[in-house]
Amino acid sequence: MTLANASYLGIESYTQPTQENWSNGSENDRAALIRAAYQQVFGYQYILSSDRLEGPESLFRRGYLSVREFVRQLAKSGLYRKRFFENSNPYRFIELNHKHLLGRATQNKAEMLHHFTILQEQGFDAEIDSYLDSAEYQERFGEEVVPYLHGWNYSVGQQGLQFSYMLQLSRGVAASIKGDICKNQSRLNPSVHAEAPVTVVSPNAKGNVFRKVGTDGVTRQGVGAAEEGRTFRIEITGLNNYRLHKRSNRVRFVPFSKLLDVQRQIQREGGRIASITTVN
Repeated sequence: MTLANASYLGIESYTQPTQENWSNGSENDRAALIRAAYQQVFGYQYILSSDRLEGPESLFRRGYLSVREFVRQLAKSGLYRKRFFENSNPYRFIELNHKHLLGRATQNKAEMLHHFTILQEQGFDAEIDSYLDSAEYQERFGEEVVPYLHGWNYSVGQQGLQFSYMLQLSRGVAASIKGDICKNQSRLNPSVHAEAPVTVVSPNAKGNVFRKVGTDGVTRQGVGAAEEGRTFRIEITGLNNYRLHKRSNRVRFVPFSKLLDVQRQIQREGGRIASITTVN
């Protein structure tokens, strides 16, 4: 499925699954499939030659492993454990497993807690197996298709929140803690537990995740300064940061009486308002 605004949203490279059934493929086909499996399972991170799994690759090339079992070997490897399990909190690890192995984001609180329980009670290997042995995996990918991202359109059993969740996991280097302001913390856990959507903005600049702003700062921004007594949270993308010579995203709390002036100021500075929500 191709989205009309895919380029604007920064997901044009994910809107068309490219993997096929390779069970009867040539050696070149299998080499391409191995590359695709590494890319999907490791979130498009660079893999050194010395880190590649030569044993499982050889078994796959010789026909002893299906695509699904090769993906299982990658996901259970020491490299995957080091990059995504040991360097992340459990909720971050679970949301990345959904992206890498099922091609979608975690859908709701119940699903997150289900996998959290598996991880805590049965361990790392059981958590990986829970995705690859699921009916969902078999129905969508089977034995011979590399998983791919597919959460851009509605399908059976998928909730409407999936689209905004997928954007948070797929744009930029979302599978890596390098360059991510969320670091090793979950991108989705607060929204998933509240069953609330995540604001969708265009990635005009790097670092398109808005930082949280404590509510204690609202009073210092002028709550009650106007007769209406309302304050608005404005999420802004693409503002010029002349000190760092780049564009950045910001969050501001603005009283109703100053709302129009702030909107004009944002436009003069080349920014774009991603969302305006009422605080009180």
